[in-house]
Amino acid sequence: MTSAHDPLAPPAVDRFGTPGTPDATRVMLLGSGELGKEVTIALQRLGIEVIAVDRYDGAPAHQVAHRSHTIDMTDGDEVRRVVELEKPQVILPEIEAIATAALAEIEKDGLARVVPTARAVQLTMDREGIRRLAAEELGLPTSRYAFASSLEELREACTMVGFPCLVKPTMSSSGKGQSSLNGPDDLQAAWEYAQSGARVQGARVIVESFVDFEYEITLLTVRSVDPATGEIRTDFCEPIGHRQERGDYVESWQPQVMTQDAYDSARSVAARVTGALGGVGVFGVELFVKGVDVYFSEVSPRPHDTGLVTMGSQVLSEFEMHARAVLGLPIVTTMSSPGASAVIYGGADGEGVGFEGVASALAVPEADIRLFGKPSASEYRRMGVAVATAEDVDLARERAREAASRVRVVRAG
Repeated sequence: MTSAHDPLAPPAVDRFGTPGTPDATRVMLLGSGELGKEVTIALQRLGIEVIAVDRYDGAPAHQVAHRSHTIDMTDGDEVRRVVELEKPQVILPEIEAIATAALAEIEKDGLARVVPTARAVQLTMDREGIRRLAAEELGLPTSRYAFASSLEELREACTMVGFPCLVKPTMSSSGKGQSSLNGPDDLQAAWEYAQSGARVQGARVIVESFVDFEYEITLLTVRSVDPATGEIRTDFCEPIGHRQERGDYVESWQPQVMTQDAYDSARSVAARVTGALGGVGVFGVELFVKGVDVYFSEVSPRPHDTGLVTMGSQVLSEFEMHARAVLGLPIVTTMSSPGASAVIYGGADGEGVGFEGVASALAVPEADIRLFGKPSASEYRRMGVAVATAEDVDLARERAREAASRVRVVRAG
């Protein structure tokens, strides 16, 4: 691959080397969970040498990468040290809890290409940064919102936004620290809960009004190199519907039925926000929809958990599209079948857990499962996912839920 000095230039492929040799094409993952594991596998199928980095030993992508490292990814010196040691051409941030200032310096110094760009990673790991970009710079429709840095500011922000409202840390993921407030009596508990779920001490929070929506979608948006022109193009997958509990995804399905006008509006919003972020790769754009009105919620500059459904529903999964896009290779977003996914939870705390009922789960027609290999479980920790296809979404959802329910997480021994 060519030099990584210009973060906005389309990636150009000269040739790929062989893993384990001096000419290897090396990609480093910062964050090695279940999504990173699937990205690793997709990259390795293209002959890429993968280095997986995470905060704990034995993370899912650690188990399949060529090499792995365990570091504090919020420590900029540690991030730079492992980058200088491994010398990757490409860095894929796969989680939010990363020293983004270090990534900006790494990109500026030409040590590696940060995907999609270091600026995009900085903006999207902070709800304040991405909301101000979307609402104030791009003028996209969003919920009413305000930010607060203290309990007193939270009181003022909730008064301005109005009750009921949502409070979230500006820097958190998977629903951590999020709560709904019905009135002033909920303020103290919401502030304390937000601080406990934030990735940094003394975190700011965002207060949001509730959006009156009919359904919410993830629109996987792919920025990749057009093989005909050599320029970056934007493509969209069929919309993914999903259901959340506790701020985290429980099941997803593709396609989510929506009108053409609503779909066109969704694509316009997604194109504008991902275009402003720049770079290449898969973006998970979360949107609320009511009628033909579409409201921007959030965006992840990487494969999205609700997109796990694409392992069954598309010709290329979101992980294969991401691998191709970051390497400058052409992609397709074609759906092959209606599909659905359902999460397999840990159910209880435990170390070195096992799984029962796998054969029964795989006996469900057109169902498949992925067990992530996480070294420890907790009640609501995602330990795996069931994916199913069918002639229609309703049947695919039923199959995915049934397959997931048949897998039991058991304590070791």
